Amino acid sequence: GEVGAGQGLAAGRRQRAGGLLFAHTHDATACQTVPVSSSPVIRLRPLHPDDAGTIAGWAADPVFVEHAGWSPDLERSTMYEFWHGVAIAPPRELVRLVATLEGEIVGYADLHGADPSERELGYAVGPSARWGQGLGTAVARAGLSHGFDELGLEEIWAEASPANTASVRILERLGMRRTGTGDEDEFLGEPTRCAQYRITRREYARLSGPAAPPAPARGPKGTARYR
Repeated sequence: GEVGAGQGLAAGRRQRAGGLLFAHTHDATACQTVPVSSSPVIRLRPLHPDDAGTIAGWAADPVFVEHAGWSPDLERSTMYEFWHGVAIAPPRELVRLVATLEGEIVGYADLHGADPSERELGYAVGPSARWGQGLGTAVARAGLSHGFDELGLEEIWAEASPANTASVRILERLGMRRTGTGDEDEFLGEPTRCAQYRITRREYARLSGPAAPPAPARGPKGTARYR
């Protein structure tokens, strides 16, 4: 898993690579921060090798590392090599997008899977000082929008530990339905079995009314903005 909080990090899971996760689910409810805005404008763009230093730097944040499920003993250089490698040669089944706010990296969103009609959503916000600002919801929503609007998916699913109440709230806020039980995992060092959530293209379109996020506004080449 990785991180998830209506303010921090969120859902998914995948194989570990040197102690790192390809997708996520975890929590940050203890963090209290003044919101930057009621509706942060998140821009998604492809992961670039130059982003590796910023994301690897989150390994120095013990709160983020614990909630994200990252191995706490990995050196920054190892993290850098991993993220640099994912940017240069991403796994074929992984779409990993950097989330930015006013040009600054604040997290990332994943859409993982080989099925052309559905993928798993994952997302994270870092470092933990950014939690509590509504960015988790904004990044996850942007991931859904990219999956349906850009990839043409018919369904998107995610997993979250029931103990990770912040991640669960994000998924429910986005209109995702609990559909069953997912993989075994750990959350904050405790064994857990994740709950699985899903949303279809039709359900997402129905929720995308006046109060829901508009269609992405095109930004610089290779990016899209979402509220």
